[in-house]
Amino acid sequence: MAVISELIRVESDGTISFGDYSLDKKSKVEDFKHDGDLLKVKTYKEITKLERNGMFVYESVPGTAVDHFCVTENQIEFSVDGVEDAQITLELEPEAEYDISVGQTDTGRMKTNLGGKLSLSVKLESGNLVPVKVVKA
Repeated sequence: MAVISELIRVESDGTISFGDYSLDKKSKVEDFKHDGDLLKVKTYKEITKLERNGMFVYESVPGTAVDHFCVTENQIEFSVDGVEDAQITLELEPEAEYDISVGQTDTGRMKTNLGGKLSLSVKLESGNLVPVKVVKA
């Protein structure tokens, strides 16, 4: 895939894609309307961050490009690309357990903290999308 030149867009299936890890300076898009929500994306080579209605949703260090990001009541699913391995943090339900798969590997079950944050590492290589799926147990 590579970067999202418009920083955020809606795909034909209703999911969103966002992020541009090739940028040297911070860029952002605010008040992007999608399914009744206002989204904000900030991205560049050091970090990519997504907020929905002013609340944290996704963050990666270093920056990434996220393809077909889809959030449902019990699941988050997306594919991610970047030039080097990334630490990804997602906002989920506090103190809940989730089954995680990265690539074709089931990485096990993780529990969110009191704030609902879940962090995972993804091995990345530019140009190779890695699917990530997080399902409430």
